[in-house]
Amino acid sequence: QVQLVESGGGLVQAGGSLRLSCAASGFIFSKTTMAWYRQAPERQRELVAAIRSGGATTYADSVKGRFTIARDNAKNSVSLTMNSLTPEDTAVYYCHAASMIAPLGTSGAWGQGTQVTVSS
Repeated sequence: QVQLVESGGGLVQAGGSLRLSCAASGFIFSKTTMAWYRQAPERQRELVAAIRSGGATTYADSVKGRFTIARDNAKNSVSLTMNSLTPEDTAVYYCHAASMIAPLGTSGAWGQGTQVTVSS
């Protein structure tokens, strides 16, 4: 059974930092592209960052230079380190395990989400 469990969300002031973690189980983590998505109220879910099995990363333009995605295959975990946070980063953040036969974000598994709130 595939499971993704996020942690690390919370309330932080603008300019602050948070580190989100996702614990994965039930699939071959080391061969799977992992990603973080976020969804703000009345907005579509959007890709924040992704990391392939070999370590190549992709970031949304809005978070480049501020957020860092990383993976630890020995621990079956993926993290998102968020620096210089702004109120525009406020959203529910979701961990995603990509399907090997479908485009990123269109299939695969999703965590339950963790709330990140950035105050001004």
